Amino acid sequence: MSPITTHVLDVSLGRPAAGVPAVLEAQAGADWKELGRGVTDADGRIKTLLPDAPLAAGVYRLTFDTGTYFAASKTAGFYPSVAVTFEVRKAGEHYHVPLLLSPFGYSTYRGS
Repeated sequence: MSPITTHVLDVSLGRPAAGVPAVLEAQAGADWKELGRGVTDADGRIKTLLPDAPLAAGVYRLTFDTGTYFAASKTAGFYPSVAVTFEVRKAGEHYHVPLLLSPFGYSTYRGS
């Protein structure tokens, strides 16, 4: 399993958010380097963002294309994308970044 995973839940519907594209990047100086990308499965999960790469300490950004997700169900949303920036301090740990989503709000936390 990837050392960084995510799970997107549509709290307005009370179910996983399938079909949300996401991009994982690492900060490289003033720039960002793409490390992986994926689309949430039927359970709202992406387990393969970094399938074969070792995880290094640093700052990462996981950007969710929520506009594509809401457009697919013809739902007007306020946030066309959600970027979650987080810091990996211990490279040997697993980092799970859930996103709780609705058309007009979102929240996130470090999961396990």
